[in-house]
Amino acid sequence: MATENKNLSVYDKASIGNVKGLKIGLVVSEWNNNITEPLFQGAFDALIDCGIATSDIIRWNVPGSFELTFGAKKMLETQAVDAVVAIGSVIRGETSHFDYVCSATAQGIKDLNVQFNVPVIFCVLTDDNLQQSIDRSGGKHGNKGTEAAVAALKMALLGK
Repeated sequence: MATENKNLSVYDKASIGNVKGLKIGLVVSEWNNNITEPLFQGAFDALIDCGIATSDIIRWNVPGSFELTFGAKKMLETQAVDAVVAIGSVIRGETSHFDYVCSATAQGIKDLNVQFNVPVIFCVLTDDNLQQSIDRSGGKHGNKGTEAAVAALKMALLGK
């Protein structure tokens, strides 16, 4: 497993660069909010820690992970953001719904990265069970939200 020996919350601020003045969007799924809220908090805290002003962080909520693509697209079209982090959580259930939502969400976020000149970071946990999600949203593996925020900053600075 990719996160078995990696803490997702560990990063080197010095390796990121000057983030002053960047505006970062966070689009957060309300579904599985017991997971997405800690992911949001990890992302928010990392952005603040790296030097992003609170006023330069925009949060929008959407109903579920499937809706993250549309929310991120609207944010890209209407807000002057330098990067967007799409935050969601899909936990495998008893039907194939999991596969469709995960695939469509990943494809949609990939498409936004091709269509727009602003990075959209995939911070959607796609776990087999609730414990795996807990472990990656502030649990024993750290917080994927933190990792996604750092990725957003590095991508926003790419080529600047």
